[in-house]
Amino acid sequence: MTVSGEVSDHVDGPSPENEKSRAIKIFDTTLRDGEQSPGASMNLVEKLEVAQLLADMGVDIIEAGFPIASPGDFESVKQIAQTVRGSTICGLARCNDKDIDTAWEAVKYAPQARIHVFLATSAIHREFKLRMTPDEILARAVAGVKRAASYCDDIEFSPEDACRTEHDFLCRVVEAAIDAGATTVNIPDTVGYATPDEIYTRFKMLRDRVPNIDKAVLSTHCHDDLGLAVANSLAAVAAGAGQIECTINGIGERAGNAALEEVVMAMKTRSDFYRCRTHIDSKRLVPASRLVSKTTGIQVQRNKAIVGRNAFAHESGIHQDGMLKERSTYEIMRPDEVGFSKTDLVLGKHSGRAALADRAKNLGFTLTGEQLQEVFEQFKILADKKKEIYDGDIIALVQHQITGSVDEQWGLVDYVVRSGKDHEPSVELTLKHGDQEYSESVQQGDGPIDAAFWAVEKIVGMELVCKDFRVRSASLGRDAIGEVNLEVEYEGRSYRGVGVSTDSVESTILAMLNAINRIIDEKTSSQPPSV
Repeated sequence: MTVSGEVSDHVDGPSPENEKSRAIKIFDTTLRDGEQSPGASMNLVEKLEVAQLLADMGVDIIEAGFPIASPGDFESVKQIAQTVRGSTICGLARCNDKDIDTAWEAVKYAPQARIHVFLATSAIHREFKLRMTPDEILARAVAGVKRAASYCDDIEFSPEDACRTEHDFLCRVVEAAIDAGATTVNIPDTVGYATPDEIYTRFKMLRDRVPNIDKAVLSTHCHDDLGLAVANSLAAVAAGAGQIECTINGIGERAGNAALEEVVMAMKTRSDFYRCRTHIDSKRLVPASRLVSKTTGIQVQRNKAIVGRNAFAHESGIHQDGMLKERSTYEIMRPDEVGFSKTDLVLGKHSGRAALADRAKNLGFTLTGEQLQEVFEQFKILADKKKEIYDGDIIALVQHQITGSVDEQWGLVDYVVRSGKDHEPSVELTLKHGDQEYSESVQQGDGPIDAAFWAVEKIVGMELVCKDFRVRSASLGRDAIGEVNLEVEYEGRSYRGVGVSTDSVESTILAMLNAINRIIDEKTSSQPPSV
């Protein structure tokens, strides 16, 4: 990458010069900025699962949420702070007293707590959003940082839309925030407008012009509106940033954020250039990607860098020939470095729990005894239907257990479907609720899946609007597991559901029941306690 003017030395390598290996902090905001992706909301159990995996993976700081946003967000940040160990737990707050006080109440239980305060600084935000003068912005930023610093020593300040803020004013705000107690200063490209050269220039400018910049860690937070989030984040590191803010799979507002797995592996694979290191256990990247994908319902594209299904796939004869002779001809990373298995393990109906648990562990999942039993029971049912069971089947079963399950208010007992070219589809469905079973026969709809929708709605007494319906094969062959991911709307709110089975109708029914159980779970948890 070339740059103009006084920063043209960038082509010779990253700055600061002569540093052999800097430690770059990874600040993961999957649970805050990532969850702001439309349709990506998570419940408390799911957030705890993701947070624990992030900590196990070596993430330095977990931004667990925006506590003032809702009672649910506050509770999730609080419980993550109480239970997750190994990472700093961070809560976001605007520069006002109530936000900051609430953020502290949520994160104070963590052994390592951080409050992250932000305030917009660009001219367009000052004029149209905040309607405040530069001096008023400066005063509020200082007051916010000082209030946060009265609670804990680890304070991050973000001048929102920093990459469109005038250099002189940005320097003033950054210097004042550090003087007020900020230990990390984040320079966000809030709308994904900047280019790598501009990011490099801005970070170098701050390092050169802000007199107290050495008292704080410089951080970068880039959005992907122009597809430059990862490149911009790495340019910031090259210019001296010590922290990257990112998300698993790059999820986030609009086009998303910088992808954690991409920035981590870029610095690891090109350590000769960046001369940086992170604390991330890269072998957990693929399991983390899969967990977040299942939890949010946002699928990872096949050709996604690092964690996509095709990232280590070779179909071209020329590539295959080169790979057989020398792997490095067409692969700059090893699949096992990021958590991929090189080959599918074939299991069958005669396999036991130990073999299943071992393979699940190799695929990145650690199951509790109860989870293993549930997965094993489903594994045995599947093994009776299929001759061979592949890694993809195991992944689907495990992920459905650990991310798709909620308290089972409604469960499937039995169903019979009839359908034909010139025959109206019919479904005989039996569901259980507690110890009671309920049956319904339906003869309507545009096909067996539509008929199943009608039958489920009649039994549970809910009218649902299907907003999204996707079916995919989780493994190979005609008898592969079919995974249904759907989104339904109920009383103006959207809910996800997931179901897996070799039968697409059964997968659909299970996905519907998963969504219905989420609705009931949310309504139950939102009720005030009885006196």
